[in-house]
Amino acid sequence: MSGVRVLVGTRKGAFVLTADGKRDQWDICGPYFAGWEIYHLKGSPSEPDRLFASQSSGWFGQQIQRSDDGGATWAPVGNEFAYEGVPGTHQWYDGTQHPWQFARVWHLEPSPADPDTIYAGVEDAALFRSTDGGKSWRELDGLRRHQSGPSWQPGAGGMCLHTILVDPADADRIFVAISAAGAFRSDDGGTTWRPINRGLRSQGIPDPDAEVGHCVHRIAMHRSRPGVLFMQKHWDVMRSDDAGDTWHEVSGNLPSDFGFPIDVHAHEPNTVYVVPIKSDSEHFPPEGKLRVYRSRSGGHEWEALTRGLPQRDCYVNVLRDAMAVDSLDPCGVYFGTTGGQVYASADAGDRWAPIVRDLPPVLSVEVQTLP
Repeated sequence: MSGVRVLVGTRKGAFVLTADGKRDQWDICGPYFAGWEIYHLKGSPSEPDRLFASQSSGWFGQQIQRSDDGGATWAPVGNEFAYEGVPGTHQWYDGTQHPWQFARVWHLEPSPADPDTIYAGVEDAALFRSTDGGKSWRELDGLRRHQSGPSWQPGAGGMCLHTILVDPADADRIFVAISAAGAFRSDDGGTTWRPINRGLRSQGIPDPDAEVGHCVHRIAMHRSRPGVLFMQKHWDVMRSDDAGDTWHEVSGNLPSDFGFPIDVHAHEPNTVYVVPIKSDSEHFPPEGKLRVYRSRSGGHEWEALTRGLPQRDCYVNVLRDAMAVDSLDPCGVYFGTTGGQVYASADAGDRWAPIVRDLPPVLSVEVQTLP
Protein backbone atom coordinates (compact mmCIF):
# COMPACT_ATOMS: atom_id res chain seq x y z
CA MET A 1 0.00 0.00 0.00
CA SER A 2 1.28 3.46 -0.85
CA GLY A 3 2.10 5.79 1.98
CA VAL A 4 2.96 9.40 2.71
CA ARG A 5 5.78 11.29 4.35
CA VAL A 6 4.97 14.72 5.78
CA LEU A 7 7.95 17.05 6.25
CA VAL A 8 7.44 19.74 8.88
CA GLY A 9 9.76 22.69 9.50
CA THR A 10 9.32 24.59 12.77
CA ARG A 11 10.88 27.38 14.82
CA LYS A 12 12.71 24.77 16.88
CA GLY A 13 13.54 21.84 14.63
CA ALA A 14 12.26 19.52 11.91
CA PHE A 15 9.85 16.60 12.13
CA VAL A 16 9.12 13.73 9.72
CA LEU A 17 5.66 12.13 9.95
CA THR A 18 4.84 8.91 8.06
CA ALA A 19 1.72 6.83 7.48
CA ASP A 20 0.41 4.18 5.13
CA GLY A 21 -2.19 4.91 2.49
CA LYS A 22 -5.04 4.99 5.00
CA ARG A 23 -3.40 8.02 6.65
CA ASP A 24 -5.01 7.37 10.03
CA GLN A 25 -2.01 6.20 12.09
CA TRP A 26 1.17 8.27 12.13
CA ASP A 27 4.76 7.71 13.17
CA ILE A 28 6.45 10.90 14.34
CA CYS A 29 10.24 11.28 14.14
CA GLY A 30 12.20 14.26 15.42
CA PRO A 31 13.03 16.84 16.31
CA TYR A 32 15.97 16.97 13.92
CA PHE A 33 18.21 20.04 14.37
CA ALA A 34 16.48 20.74 17.70
CA GLY A 35 16.53 24.41 18.61
CA TRP A 36 17.21 25.61 15.05
CA GLU A 37 14.73 27.39 12.80
CA ILE A 38 13.94 25.08 9.90
CA TYR A 39 12.38 27.38 7.34
CA HIS A 40 11.70 24.70 4.76
CA LEU A 41 12.07 20.98 4.07
CA LYS A 42 11.37 19.42 0.73
CA GLY A 43 11.99 16.09 -1.01
CA SER A 44 13.16 15.40 -4.54
CA PRO A 45 10.31 14.33 -6.85
CA SER A 46 12.67 12.06 -8.78
CA GLU A 47 14.48 10.55 -5.76
CA PRO A 48 11.98 10.27 -2.88
CA ASP A 49 14.51 9.49 -0.15
CA ARG A 50 16.57 12.62 -0.92
CA LEU A 51 15.43 15.48 1.30
CA PHE A 52 16.75 19.00 1.76
CA ALA A 53 16.34 21.29 4.77
CA SER A 54 17.04 24.98 5.30
CA GLN A 55 18.54 25.31 8.79
CA SER A 56 18.94 28.83 10.16
CA SER A 57 20.11 30.50 13.35
CA GLY A 58 20.74 34.09 14.36
CA TRP A 59 23.88 32.91 16.11
CA PHE A 60 25.31 30.38 13.65
CA GLY A 61 23.93 31.51 10.30
CA GLN A 62 22.54 29.44 7.45
CA GLN A 63 23.15 25.77 6.62
CA ILE A 64 21.63 23.45 4.02
CA GLN A 65 21.18 19.87 5.23
CA ARG A 66 20.60 16.82 3.03
CA SER A 67 19.27 13.36 3.77
CA ASP A 68 19.54 10.44 1.37
CA ASP A 69 17.56 8.00 3.52
CA GLY A 70 14.21 9.72 3.94
CA GLY A 71 15.23 11.77 6.94
CA ALA A 72 16.76 9.04 9.13
CA THR A 73 20.17 10.73 8.92
CA TRP A 74 21.31 14.16 7.76
CA ALA A 75 24.57 15.76 6.67
CA PRO A 76 25.42 19.40 5.93
CA VAL A 77 26.13 20.31 2.31
CA GLY A 78 27.05 23.65 0.72
CA ASN A 79 26.24 26.81 2.60
CA GLU A 80 27.97 29.41 0.40
CA PHE A 81 25.39 31.81 -1.00
CA ALA A 82 27.48 34.62 -2.46
CA TYR A 83 25.58 37.33 -4.31
CA GLU A 84 27.09 37.65 -7.77
CA GLY A 85 27.77 40.71 -9.84
CA VAL A 86 24.89 42.93 -8.76
CA PRO A 87 26.24 45.88 -6.79
CA GLY A 88 24.07 48.67 -5.55
CA THR A 89 21.04 48.87 -3.30
CA HIS A 90 17.34 48.22 -2.98
CA GLN A 91 14.63 50.34 -1.44
CA TRP A 92 13.58 50.19 2.21
CA TYR A 93 10.21 50.94 3.84
CA ASP A 94 11.03 54.61 4.30
CA GLY A 95 12.26 55.12 0.74
CA THR A 96 15.95 55.03 1.64
CA GLN A 97 18.35 52.71 -0.15
CA HIS A 98 20.05 49.75 1.54
CA PRO A 99 22.67 47.30 0.22
CA TRP A 100 21.62 43.81 -0.81
CA GLN A 101 22.29 41.39 2.05
CA PHE A 102 21.93 37.63 2.48
CA ALA A 103 19.87 36.67 5.54
CA ARG A 104 18.50 33.15 5.08
CA VAL A 105 17.11 30.53 2.69
CA TRP A 106 13.31 30.68 2.74
CA HIS A 107 12.41 28.03 0.17
CA LEU A 108 14.01 24.98 -1.46
CA GLU A 109 12.66 23.60 -4.73
CA PRO A 110 14.20 20.40 -6.14
CA SER A 111 13.98 19.91 -9.89
CA PRO A 112 11.02 17.76 -11.01
CA ALA A 113 13.38 15.56 -13.05
CA ASP A 114 16.96 15.76 -11.73
CA PRO A 115 17.72 14.87 -8.07
CA ASP A 116 21.00 16.82 -8.19
CA THR A 117 19.39 20.10 -9.30
CA ILE A 118 17.75 22.24 -6.65
CA TYR A 119 16.74 25.90 -6.42
CA ALA A 120 16.91 28.09 -3.32
CA GLY A 121 14.99 31.31 -2.73
CA VAL A 122 16.65 33.63 -0.24
CA GLU A 123 16.35 36.93 1.58
CA ASP A 124 17.21 39.49 0.17
CA ALA A 125 15.26 38.48 -2.96
CA ALA A 126 17.73 36.25 -4.81
CA LEU A 127 17.46 32.90 -6.58
CA PHE A 128 20.25 30.30 -6.40
CA ARG A 129 20.70 26.95 -8.14
CA SER A 130 22.78 23.89 -7.31
CA THR A 131 23.48 21.17 -9.87
CA ASP A 132 25.50 18.91 -7.55
CA GLY A 133 22.96 17.98 -4.91
CA GLY A 134 23.40 21.11 -2.83
CA LYS A 135 27.20 21.03 -2.46
CA SER A 136 27.69 24.33 -4.30
CA TRP A 137 25.36 27.17 -5.26
CA ARG A 138 25.36 29.87 -7.88
CA GLU A 139 23.06 32.84 -8.08
CA LEU A 140 20.84 33.29 -11.12
CA ASP A 141 21.60 36.97 -10.92
CA GLY A 142 19.53 37.99 -13.92
CA LEU A 143 16.62 38.29 -11.50
CA ARG A 144 18.18 40.98 -9.31
CA ARG A 145 19.59 42.61 -12.45
CA HIS A 146 16.08 43.40 -13.61
CA GLN A 147 15.76 47.15 -14.10
CA SER A 148 13.16 47.35 -11.34
CA GLY A 149 15.48 45.76 -8.75
CA PRO A 150 16.53 49.00 -7.00
CA SER A 151 12.84 49.74 -6.30
CA TRP A 152 12.10 46.42 -4.57
CA GLN A 153 11.39 46.67 -0.86
CA PRO A 154 10.70 44.15 1.90
CA GLY A 155 7.39 43.01 3.23
CA ALA A 156 6.82 42.72 6.97
CA GLY A 157 8.70 39.41 7.09
CA GLY A 158 11.64 40.58 5.02
CA MET A 159 12.32 40.76 1.29
CA CYS A 160 12.06 37.01 0.81
CA LEU A 161 11.95 34.98 -2.36
CA HIS A 162 9.50 32.43 -0.98
CA THR A 163 7.94 30.66 -3.96
CA ILE A 164 9.66 28.78 -6.80
CA LEU A 165 7.70 26.84 -9.41
CA VAL A 166 9.40 24.94 -12.24
CA ASP A 167 7.16 24.10 -15.18
CA PRO A 168 7.13 20.26 -15.28
CA ALA A 169 6.72 20.35 -19.07
CA ASP A 170 9.44 22.97 -19.69
CA ALA A 171 12.41 23.15 -17.30
CA ASP A 172 13.40 26.54 -18.76
CA ARG A 173 10.19 28.14 -17.49
CA ILE A 174 10.51 29.19 -13.84
CA PHE A 175 8.14 31.27 -11.73
CA VAL A 176 9.13 33.03 -8.50
CA ALA A 177 7.37 35.31 -6.03
CA ILE A 178 8.99 37.93 -3.82
CA SER A 179 7.57 39.82 -0.87
CA ALA A 180 7.06 42.68 -1.58
CA ALA A 181 8.18 42.96 -5.20
CA GLY A 182 5.70 40.61 -6.91
CA ALA A 183 5.83 37.64 -9.25
CA PHE A 184 8.40 37.10 -12.02
CA ARG A 185 8.88 34.55 -14.81
CA SER A 186 11.87 33.30 -16.74
CA ASP A 187 11.49 31.47 -20.05
CA ASP A 188 15.21 30.77 -20.54
CA GLY A 189 16.22 28.79 -17.47
CA GLY A 190 16.74 31.77 -15.19
CA THR A 191 18.96 33.92 -17.37
CA THR A 192 16.45 36.73 -17.89
CA TRP A 193 13.25 37.63 -16.07
CA ARG A 194 10.18 39.77 -16.44
CA PRO A 195 7.49 40.84 -13.96
CA ILE A 196 4.14 39.08 -14.29
CA ASN A 197 1.89 41.30 -12.17
CA ARG A 198 -0.54 42.78 -14.67
CA GLY A 199 -3.99 42.89 -13.08
CA LEU A 200 -2.70 43.02 -9.51
CA ARG A 201 -3.77 46.03 -7.50
CA SER A 202 -2.34 46.95 -4.10
CA GLN A 203 -3.35 49.78 -1.83
CA GLY A 204 -0.63 51.51 0.15
CA ILE A 205 1.95 51.73 -2.63
CA PRO A 206 2.52 54.88 -4.71
CA ASP A 207 0.99 53.33 -7.84
CA PRO A 208 -1.65 50.69 -6.96
CA ASP A 209 -1.34 49.19 -10.47
CA ALA A 210 2.47 49.25 -10.61
CA GLU A 211 4.47 46.67 -12.55
CA VAL A 212 6.34 45.73 -9.35
CA GLY A 213 5.87 46.40 -5.65
CA HIS A 214 3.01 43.99 -4.89
CA CYS A 215 3.15 41.78 -1.81
CA VAL A 216 2.54 38.30 -3.21
CA HIS A 217 2.23 35.69 -0.46
CA ARG A 218 2.18 32.49 -2.52
CA ILE A 219 1.55 31.11 -6.02
CA ALA A 220 0.54 27.56 -6.98
CA MET A 221 -0.04 25.47 -10.08
CA HIS A 222 -1.26 22.01 -11.03
CA ARG A 223 1.38 20.02 -12.92
CA SER A 224 -1.11 19.10 -15.67
CA ARG A 225 -1.87 22.79 -16.39
CA PRO A 226 1.32 24.80 -15.74
CA GLY A 227 -0.10 27.80 -17.58
CA VAL A 228 -2.84 28.22 -14.97
CA LEU A 229 -1.61 29.88 -11.78
CA PHE A 230 -3.34 30.68 -8.51
CA MET A 231 -2.11 33.38 -6.14
CA GLN A 232 -2.75 34.39 -2.55
CA LYS A 233 -1.82 38.05 -2.40
CA HIS A 234 -1.54 40.29 0.66
CA TRP A 235 -5.16 41.02 -0.13
CA ASP A 236 -7.03 39.15 -2.91
CA VAL A 237 -6.99 35.61 -4.27
CA MET A 238 -6.02 35.77 -7.94
CA ARG A 239 -5.93 33.51 -10.99
CA SER A 240 -3.99 33.63 -14.27
CA ASP A 241 -4.85 31.55 -17.33
CA ASP A 242 -1.86 32.70 -19.39
CA ALA A 243 1.21 31.80 -17.29
CA GLY A 244 1.07 35.03 -15.32
CA ASP A 245 0.75 37.48 -18.20
CA THR A 246 -2.55 38.72 -16.72
CA TRP A 247 -4.40 38.10 -13.46
CA HIS A 248 -8.00 38.40 -12.31
CA GLU A 249 -9.48 38.21 -8.84
CA VAL A 250 -11.32 35.03 -7.74
CA SER A 251 -11.84 35.84 -4.03
CA GLY A 252 -15.60 35.49 -4.51
CA ASN A 253 -17.47 34.71 -1.27
CA LEU A 254 -14.46 34.22 1.00
CA PRO A 255 -14.94 35.78 4.46
CA SER A 256 -11.56 37.49 4.05
CA ASP A 257 -9.32 37.64 1.00
CA PHE A 258 -6.21 38.03 3.16
CA GLY A 259 -4.15 34.92 3.83
CA PHE A 260 -0.85 33.20 3.17
CA PRO A 261 -1.01 29.65 1.69
CA ILE A 262 -2.73 28.42 -1.45
CA ASP A 263 -2.61 24.96 -3.03
CA VAL A 264 -4.27 22.85 -5.73
CA HIS A 265 -5.84 19.38 -5.48
CA ALA A 266 -3.55 16.68 -6.89
CA HIS A 267 -6.11 15.28 -9.38
CA GLU A 268 -8.54 18.15 -9.89
CA PRO A 269 -6.73 21.15 -11.35
CA ASN A 270 -9.74 23.40 -10.73
CA THR A 271 -9.97 22.56 -7.01
CA VAL A 272 -8.10 25.12 -4.90
CA TYR A 273 -7.54 25.54 -1.15
CA VAL A 274 -6.86 28.66 0.93
CA VAL A 275 -6.90 29.54 4.64
CA PRO A 276 -8.40 33.01 5.17
CA ILE A 277 -6.90 35.19 7.93
CA LYS A 278 -8.80 38.15 9.39
CA SER A 279 -6.44 40.93 8.29
CA ASP A 280 -2.85 42.04 7.85
CA SER A 281 -2.86 43.36 11.41
CA GLU A 282 -4.83 40.49 12.97
CA HIS A 283 -3.15 37.27 11.90
CA PHE A 284 -5.80 34.81 13.06
CA PRO A 285 -8.90 33.19 11.52
CA PRO A 286 -12.05 35.29 11.15
CA GLU A 287 -14.30 34.95 14.23
CA GLY A 288 -11.69 32.68 15.83
CA LYS A 289 -12.87 29.77 13.64
CA LEU A 290 -10.19 27.78 11.83
CA ARG A 291 -11.56 27.06 8.36
CA VAL A 292 -9.99 25.87 5.16
CA TYR A 293 -11.89 27.08 2.11
CA ARG A 294 -12.18 25.01 -1.06
CA SER A 295 -13.24 26.07 -4.52
CA ARG A 296 -14.09 23.34 -7.00
CA SER A 297 -14.51 25.86 -9.82
CA GLY A 298 -11.09 27.49 -9.85
CA GLY A 299 -12.23 30.38 -7.68
CA HIS A 300 -15.18 32.74 -7.06
CA GLU A 301 -17.32 30.08 -5.32
CA TRP A 302 -15.83 28.84 -2.03
CA GLU A 303 -17.05 26.42 0.65
CA ALA A 304 -15.90 26.33 4.26
CA LEU A 305 -14.31 23.05 5.40
CA THR A 306 -14.74 22.84 9.16
CA ARG A 307 -15.30 19.25 10.25
CA GLY A 308 -12.61 18.36 12.80
CA LEU A 309 -11.20 21.90 12.99
CA PRO A 310 -11.65 24.18 16.05
CA GLN A 311 -14.62 26.49 15.56
CA ARG A 312 -14.23 28.71 18.58
CA ASP A 313 -11.45 30.58 20.38
CA CYS A 314 -8.79 29.68 17.76
CA TYR A 315 -6.20 32.37 17.13
CA VAL A 316 -3.43 30.62 15.21
CA ASN A 317 -2.01 31.53 11.81
CA VAL A 318 -1.10 29.34 8.82
CA LEU A 319 2.02 30.56 7.04
CA ARG A 320 2.70 30.65 3.31
CA ASP A 321 4.67 27.38 3.05
CA ALA A 322 2.57 25.49 5.60
CA MET A 323 0.05 23.76 3.30
CA ALA A 324 0.56 20.82 0.94
CA VAL A 325 -1.29 17.98 -0.82
CA ASP A 326 -0.40 14.35 -1.51
CA SER A 327 -1.11 12.47 -4.75
CA LEU A 328 -3.07 9.54 -3.34
CA ASP A 329 -6.71 8.95 -4.25
CA PRO A 330 -8.59 10.46 -2.54
CA CYS A 331 -6.23 13.41 -2.32
CA GLY A 332 -4.83 14.24 1.12
CA VAL A 333 -4.51 17.86 2.28
CA TYR A 334 -2.24 18.99 5.14
CA PHE A 335 -1.46 22.21 6.95
CA GLY A 336 0.41 23.37 10.04
CA THR A 337 -0.25 26.28 12.38
CA THR A 338 1.73 28.73 14.46
CA GLY A 339 0.17 26.98 17.47
CA GLY A 340 2.12 23.82 16.65
CA GLN A 341 -0.69 21.67 15.24
CA VAL A 342 -0.46 19.75 11.97
CA TYR A 343 -3.88 18.84 10.53
CA ALA A 344 -4.55 16.25 7.83
CA SER A 345 -7.53 15.37 5.68
CA ALA A 346 -7.49 12.05 3.81
CA ASP A 347 -10.62 12.95 1.81
CA ALA A 348 -9.73 16.17 0.03
CA GLY A 349 -10.74 18.40 2.93
CA ASP A 350 -14.13 17.00 3.95
CA ARG A 351 -12.87 15.85 7.38
CA TRP A 352 -9.81 16.89 9.37
CA ALA A 353 -7.85 15.50 12.29
CA PRO A 354 -4.61 16.58 13.96
CA ILE A 355 -1.61 14.39 13.17
CA VAL A 356 0.32 15.97 16.01
CA ARG A 357 -0.17 18.80 18.48
CA ASP A 358 2.14 21.01 20.53
CA LEU A 359 5.03 21.30 18.12
CA PRO A 360 6.92 24.58 17.95
CA PRO A 361 5.30 27.09 15.56
CA VAL A 362 5.09 25.47 12.12
CA LEU A 363 6.90 27.29 9.30
CA SER A 364 6.47 24.79 6.47
CA VAL A 365 4.65 21.59 5.52
CA GLU A 366 5.54 19.45 2.49
CA VAL A 367 4.28 16.00 1.54
CA GLN A 368 5.75 13.09 -0.40
CA THR A 369 3.74 10.15 -1.70
CA LEU A 370 5.69 6.93 -1.11
CA PRO A 371 5.51 3.68 -3.11
